[in-house]
Amino acid sequence: MPKVVDPEARRDEVADAVFQVVRRAGFEQASLRNVAEEAGLAIGSVRHYFAGHTELMTFAMRASIERVGARLEERVGPLLAAQDGEERAERVELMLSELLPLDEPRLEEAAVWLAFTTAARTRPELRPLAREAYDGMRRLVGRIVEGIAAHGGLGDAEVETERLCALIDGLTVEGVLHPERMTPALMRRCLRRHLDTLAEPRL
Repeated sequence: MPKVVDPEARRDEVADAVFQVVRRAGFEQASLRNVAEEAGLAIGSVRHYFAGHTELMTFAMRASIERVGARLEERVGPLLAAQDGEERAERVELMLSELLPLDEPRLEEAAVWLAFTTAARTRPELRPLAREAYDGMRRLVGRIVEGIAAHGGLGDAEVETERLCALIDGLTVEGVLHPERMTPALMRRCLRRHLDTLAEPRL
């Protein structure tokens, strides 16, 4: 009897393999052949789903967006249910931490994001998805900043949104490129301190 293959499970295997190859060897090395070898699959199994490198990398980037989105969705309920300012601040920090490379899965996702967005600068076919990923992050940050503004004397919400996005981008890039220096503990401290400054009363 032929083996029954679960398409979703197979795609998850391929996505994980792409993440690992990109983190270890870079964007251009995530060929169908290298990814198939990383996943322990026949190259024909990968070609069954993806026509080429661009399609494979677009799939991996979208898989990363979906995984981050699923984790963020789990954080929404507890954040909305927060009873006081201290609890709300803690849950905001936990939500934004999902965007940072604080463990192996998030580090691999961040490596794919960085490689994909860098490649999108010179490859127009990648730009719409790179923009979608960034816009999604910015909308999330904007809503969080608006929530902070509703509970205190926050200044220019547009500027604060951009500042927080820039912090998250910077921590992510440093966490991918220099993980020995930009450790998870340091990223958490930087994020916490920035959120504290947003919550501080303005003179």
